[in-house]
Amino acid sequence: MAPVDLDLAQVRAFVLTAEHLHFRRAAQDLALTQQALSKRIARLEEGLGAVLFDRGPAGVALTPAGARFLGPARALIAAGEAAVAAVGERGRPVRLDVWGHLFAPLRTVREVLDGPAAGGVHAEVGPARDLAAVAAGLLRGDSDAGFGRYHPFGDHRDEALAHRLVRLEPVDAVLAVDHPLAHRQALRPAELATGRLVLPAAAERLDFLRRFAEEFAVPMLPGEANLGFEHLLARIRSTPGGFTLFPAEMPLPDGCGLLAVPLVEPTPLYAWSLLRARQHPAPGVDALLCAFAETGRRRRWLEYRPERDWLPEADQEQARAL
Repeated sequence: MAPVDLDLAQVRAFVLTAEHLHFRRAAQDLALTQQALSKRIARLEEGLGAVLFDRGPAGVALTPAGARFLGPARALIAAGEAAVAAVGERGRPVRLDVWGHLFAPLRTVREVLDGPAAGGVHAEVGPARDLAAVAAGLLRGDSDAGFGRYHPFGDHRDEALAHRLVRLEPVDAVLAVDHPLAHRQALRPAELATGRLVLPAAAERLDFLRRFAEEFAVPMLPGEANLGFEHLLARIRSTPGGFTLFPAEMPLPDGCGLLAVPLVEPTPLYAWSLLRARQHPAPGVDALLCAFAETGRRRRWLEYRPERDWLPEADQEQARAL
């Protein structure tokens, strides 16, 4: 077989698509159009002489060839990053994993890294499946920090990991335009007890939504497989009395048939945290944390008033200490 010269941009496009199993979200992470992402993967498949993804009505899945290629592809990306760092003056970038993709964590990460507080922070940002996957990567040394919603595991990981609240973001109720409450200026969480909370994934992976439903006696529909953002929006539209919660600064697509209504009395807050291993923190993580803290101070991300706001109990102690 003739040697194949792999293009790292194409390989990175493959890895992100394999991790998301969703072309639109992978394209967003790479700041590409979906068409440009598809072209990169098509050229990679042509060079390899193998189809890497099955694309069908049920969604995107790796082919056997794609599954075999994923591990070496990740190693190739890491080797490329190490090669760049070896000749640069800044050293290896901080490897930051993000999770909670339906709530768009990259909105906050991008604002910090693109802002004046980032200074000399050099970070490589990648997606992760969930908090457990990020914790495992940190403890193995595969990544340096994580960003998303943290909640205690109840085991040794709570002692091995350090986490710091970096943003408290109000959440809105998201309802279909024909929902009886959709055109209110604001809603109290208790008023949602007449509706049904639509979950974007399995309930055990959604600590914040479960705590909210318990606190305000809101009926919660059984969670389904996470089939992506558009699928969730369609479920809200088709569920009588259905709604979900989104961070207040997360935009809804134009023409999606849904409205976001602020929640008050109290205002629920979604806690975003920066996570790292307690032992042997990687160089650059402290600078990254400082960049988040400075941006949060400037943007007033960490304001919390117990008489006005609601947080799950696990978040309250840290919020009061801010």
